[in-house]
Amino acid sequence: MNKESISCPEYNSKHQTARKLLDEVDESIWNGTLKKRNLIWLELTGCSGNIISLIDGTNPDYEYMITNMVNLLFNNSLMSDWGEEAIEKLINAVGTDYVLAVEGAVATKNNGLYNIIGRWKGKPFTALDAINLLGEKASHVIAVGACATHGGVSAAHPNPSGSVSIQSLLKRKVIKLPGCPCHPDWFLGTLAHIVLYGEPELDDVDRPILFYGIRIHDRCPRRSFYDQGIFATRLGELTCMFKLGCRGPVTRTDCPIRLWNKYVNWPIKDDTPCIGCSQIGFPDRMEPFISYNTTREGE
Repeated sequence: MNKESISCPEYNSKHQTARKLLDEVDESIWNGTLKKRNLIWLELTGCSGNIISLIDGTNPDYEYMITNMVNLLFNNSLMSDWGEEAIEKLINAVGTDYVLAVEGAVATKNNGLYNIIGRWKGKPFTALDAINLLGEKASHVIAVGACATHGGVSAAHPNPSGSVSIQSLLKRKVIKLPGCPCHPDWFLGTLAHIVLYGEPELDDVDRPILFYGIRIHDRCPRRSFYDQGIFATRLGELTCMFKLGCRGPVTRTDCPIRLWNKYVNWPIKDDTPCIGCSQIGFPDRMEPFISYNTTREGE
């Protein structure tokens, strides 16, 4: 991304959205106009990539969230050595005010036994148990990442665990933050908005417009090559990768503005096509990720 785009007011505004919301939360909690909200984070059927992404965040970091912003009641990874005491804490949250964040799909085969997240009174406590217990009673439910929002990789063909999205098991609205993984800012900004103002404005598939209102294609630094019909035929060529299978034209996130890995890079900048990981239906509907044959003449 060039210097001109970095100094553009729109880019600066979008880049700072999450930070400004979080600063407002911090100030409101400090001066007593707001109280910390309780947060439950469930890691269900998936790779735990979203909690890793969140822990690696910097604007602010994970420590800021759990000390300045919310009371973290439960997290599978951070409480793995608590045993049944962790599940007891989870069960005791029912009837209190809490925001539920869920990463991973829900394995439903064999009554959920394909994903056991703990034990309660000597019996397996499954991902399915957790969603049935907590999902309808939360003040807000946030599906974090592709697997939680629509099944993602966990529910990809042939889906031996019978994994499904969070929404398919609940009769309430679920705020969806697709991505594989979800950017830390997308979650923290959404959580901050909930604490301050309630549910953010959502699009027609319940994604926050704050972060999913922009097509990658419309803000891609290689868009001029697309408009001129100059397309890469192999990886490494610094032109438009549409004919290599780039999913930027159908993918809605602010990746070109926000960037990843402490705001230094993103796939296109690293000469890799967008694979549409934040689109509903990923990965099955986005495959194949590289399509060399689309550039061959006469085929």
